[in-house]
Amino acid sequence: MKIGMIGVGKIGGTLAARYAAAGHEVTIANSRGADSLTDLASQLGARAGSIAQAVDGADVVFVSIPFQGIAALPDDLFAKADEELVIVDTGNYMPFRDRAIEDVEAPEVESLWVSHHLGRPVIKAYNSIMAESLLDEARPAGTPGRIALPVAGDDFRAKRIAMDLVELSGFDPYDAGPLEQSWRQQPGTPAYCTDLTLADLPNALARADRSTAPAIRDAFTKELLESWDTAGPGDRVKIIRSHQPGSETGGA
Repeated sequence: MKIGMIGVGKIGGTLAARYAAAGHEVTIANSRGADSLTDLASQLGARAGSIAQAVDGADVVFVSIPFQGIAALPDDLFAKADEELVIVDTGNYMPFRDRAIEDVEAPEVESLWVSHHLGRPVIKAYNSIMAESLLDEARPAGTPGRIALPVAGDDFRAKRIAMDLVELSGFDPYDAGPLEQSWRQQPGTPAYCTDLTLADLPNALARADRSTAPAIRDAFTKELLESWDTAGPGDRVKIIRSHQPGSETGGA
């Protein structure tokens, strides 16, 4: 497949490398232009391009940029794209980093807001795993303890493609329902960055409480920022779990 990666930070860069290694044709892009990505593209086994080039002719496009950058993307970015193009949103709204967005604070489901701004349906995936876990915890299918990731969206075909890519990248995909239910995997919910297995993930999604998630998100974000220089990746997962009601591991 032809895969476009808009944003090549710790999530997008890891995914680009993994898909390229599996034989997919990957084009990476960012807001600074192709010239800024030449060396990275070589390292990842991908091609550097503009944002428009990442979309042109692609079968799947990942949007993996800070949430506030969504509205800054060109209005016509997907105007000429094939109707069957699969768009995967990996992002999260984090108020400490992103400008305040009234519609999301209201709250509107984050990926519905993204879909509205892109003018296309999207699939929500990879937003519920920390970059370190994405990089270090990939495992072959059938490995005990393999991390599962929720995938939400309205189009069955598009969701199936996204789930296959989750599988390819080393994680168990789980169909988390329609896009309007993707709030269940947003920051502050039991499924967010808690590295759950396929056996535990469905219950975590079912236990999500939309009314308490923002406060939980803000509380663990504060603790993470305060301990970032001393805590390792495993410690950060434990911190996030500890803020979920039920147990020190977030009921997992």
